[in-house]
Amino acid sequence: MTESHLLPRPEATGAFLVAALYHFARFERFADFQTPLQAFCDARGIKGTLLIAREGINGTVAGSDTDIAELLTFLRAQPEFSGLEHKESRASKMPFVRMKVKLKKEIVTMGVEDIDPNRIVGTYVEAKDWNALISDPETIVIDTRNDYETAIGIFKGAVDPNTKTFREFPDWVKNNTGLHNKPKIAMYCTGGIRCEKATAFMKQQGFEDVYHLKGGILKYLEQVPEEESLWEGACFVFDERVSVEHGLKEGNHKLCHACRNPITAEEITSPKYEEGVSCSHCYDSRTEEDRLRYRQRQLQIALAKQRGVKHIGS
Repeated sequence: MTESHLLPRPEATGAFLVAALYHFARFERFADFQTPLQAFCDARGIKGTLLIAREGINGTVAGSDTDIAELLTFLRAQPEFSGLEHKESRASKMPFVRMKVKLKKEIVTMGVEDIDPNRIVGTYVEAKDWNALISDPETIVIDTRNDYETAIGIFKGAVDPNTKTFREFPDWVKNNTGLHNKPKIAMYCTGGIRCEKATAFMKQQGFEDVYHLKGGILKYLEQVPEEESLWEGACFVFDERVSVEHGLKEGNHKLCHACRNPITAEEITSPKYEEGVSCSHCYDSRTEEDRLRYRQRQLQIALAKQRGVKHIGS
């Protein structure tokens, strides 16, 4: 993808450009790259999170079009990331509080040794070809995301593993022998990274015809017209927008800052909802002591807002 893709699109209304990116590569010098990468982003006011590990880079960042273009050029100038791709969307306000460059053992945590998408991986499927694949009765479609993500959106007919974390996915596969009943397996996730690693795991487990959606749900919602879409609901994103919809428009979900679950406008009307304190997802699993602590935090957020500053926990 060239830098010309970063020019503002006519339909773009958000003041900030959001870039979701990842790239699997053998990156032995990842620890030495942390400080210069952090400094590069800080100097340009870029915010978000980038994870770097021996297996590559993963993250989402936001900033001005110019600053994000410079960051992508900087990353692609590294020999390990010359083939890095990214997905773009817009945000009406800065969707991150700060910039973090973190060192990790894995850029997406599965917890299985020797899974290397550079060595073995499923077949990429472009967004325009995805509908045909998942509509094939010989295909099992699997959502590799976590339960709080699938709760607000999923592809029609997809299997939801109901996992709390990606670490649970390998055991789910091993415990579901019915996955062998159909010859083709199609997998997807938000931006492509989890399903890429998941297909590598599936191939390692002996599954042969394994496919994954290139660019993930984000690329699908960007490229496939809504009237042709097989996507149902909204797509959870890991920033203050909470969700995006067709055309990558900002969704209507909010985040419960007590349990980090996305909540709908209807759920906000629940008597169990209190901003920053509880929602219908977590009310029954929290104590009054928990809620008192959350109320104190919410008060600090409100006071910070009155002073015109952003509270670090908001």
